[in-house]
Amino acid sequence: MAGHPPGRHEGGGPPMSTDAAPARSRASDIDGFRGLAALSTVAYHVWQQYFRYDGHGSHPPVDNPVLGAVFSLEVIDLFFVLSAYLLTLSYARAAIDGRSTRPARQFLFRRAIRILPLYVLAVLVVWASRNPSLPGNWRDLVEHLTFTHVFDQQRIFYTLGPTWSLSLEVLFYLVLVALGPLAVRACRPLRRRGSRVAVCAAGCLFLYAAPLAWIAVAHYGFGVPHTDWVVYFGPQARFGGFAAGMGLAVLTAALGDRGRLGSRSALPLAALALAGLFALSLLSAPENFSFTFYHPLAAVLWVVLIFSTVHVRQRTFWHGLLTARWLTALGLISYSLFIWHEPVMLQLHKAGVLPAGQSGFPLALLIVFLAAIPAAAASYWIIEYPASLLGRLKDNRGRPREFYPEPAVR
Repeated sequence: MAGHPPGRHEGGGPPMSTDAAPARSRASDIDGFRGLAALSTVAYHVWQQYFRYDGHGSHPPVDNPVLGAVFSLEVIDLFFVLSAYLLTLSYARAAIDGRSTRPARQFLFRRAIRILPLYVLAVLVVWASRNPSLPGNWRDLVEHLTFTHVFDQQRIFYTLGPTWSLSLEVLFYLVLVALGPLAVRACRPLRRRGSRVAVCAAGCLFLYAAPLAWIAVAHYGFGVPHTDWVVYFGPQARFGGFAAGMGLAVLTAALGDRGRLGSRSALPLAALALAGLFALSLLSAPENFSFTFYHPLAAVLWVVLIFSTVHVRQRTFWHGLLTARWLTALGLISYSLFIWHEPVMLQLHKAGVLPAGQSGFPLALLIVFLAAIPAAAASYWIIEYPASLLGRLKDNRGRPREFYPEPAVR
């Protein structure tokens, strides 16, 4: 996952009576998406581990192909799209409408505060538990601490397997702080707003098309198998998800309050996106077209779903589902859940707690949820939340924030 749920930032949303209300609604919607994605990620990895444990290699641990498609639906692209959309939005508004942006150092400082404390701690704890004697697999440790394990065919899934996507997330931050200001400067001399939108959209389209070309050449030109992780999991293949999210940010900034969807168009569009994601998962089989281009295609469908959720005139029952308290609570702790669910699952399996065989899969899934969610909640309040308070040490211009004592109450 990343991708995991990174940070909380502004996004599009339905107009309401105050400025604060739309921001709260957007944040709840995004937390709902994160909660759904976190649940799906845990289910997917339990399915994946059962697939590996049973070792027969050709079928998911359910005989029903519909349920198999649901469990094998990957949501990593949702996290990529969400992250890119939220983080690019301020740059898109600055390039198109001349608004201001935060300094790169402030952006990177807050991103580091958001992800590093928990990540570094988890890597050290899990690595130490699996390498009781020194020097252990020191290369694996170094690669994980430097976010370079995504470029290692052997160690990409070591220690914290899902965090290969976090390497791409960190790389995206660096790309964004380089390309964002460049786009703002490139658009500044353009007098027509349509020209500025076109420049931003063209850049996003190029960043989306490049990974498509890479995948096509690797698969059809050189016959590289899908198990070559560095080729198909690296940024050159997976950046399309970020590019799609950047494109959504440009679209949202370009439209502003115009073109918001009514319920009669928003709900069918959201349903169409969900149906497309399900069909993509159902039809994917090793080496076929849907499998080969699954991630860039899924990213576009996630864009459609998010757009039909945030760029609306009024809220619908879909928003009610997304903003359910239990789901937004999961969204709040989703990064911790992303970090800890695999170590928790593997420890449960090692202890013999998880039932074996296909018939035991539903119970195993329930047990992992019951163990991983409380662990993630504790991790959020003990590690994530206190670390996030450090982000307040600097103001929006990247300068140290001055704190003054509260005046005495008379």
